[in-house]
Amino acid sequence: MENAAYFLVAEALTNVVKHSGASAAAVLVTRDEHAVRVTVSDNGGGGAHPAKGHGLAGLLDRVRALDGQLVVDSPAGGPTVLAAELPLNPGQSANESRV
Repeated sequence: MENAAYFLVAEALTNVVKHSGASAAAVLVTRDEHAVRVTVSDNGGGGAHPAKGHGLAGLLDRVRALDGQLVVDSPAGGPTVLAAELPLNPGQSANESRV
């Protein structure tokens, strides 16, 4: 899970530099007993999309492989926010009891 979080941040920031035209970006990482949440945002031009054939599709696949979720909010004109939730115990729902 740590590798996925690192890769998500690295790839998202690479996309900010290459494509967004942003002058600022922010990364927020939080953790609770169930998941790590990673948010990468920028003040660029927007238009990012996780469809097949776009760079974000790989991030979406990586997050889903861990039973996580990735939400991309990037309206035309910006800003862009990528928000991922990576469960600490893939395959186990947050509602299932822990042993």
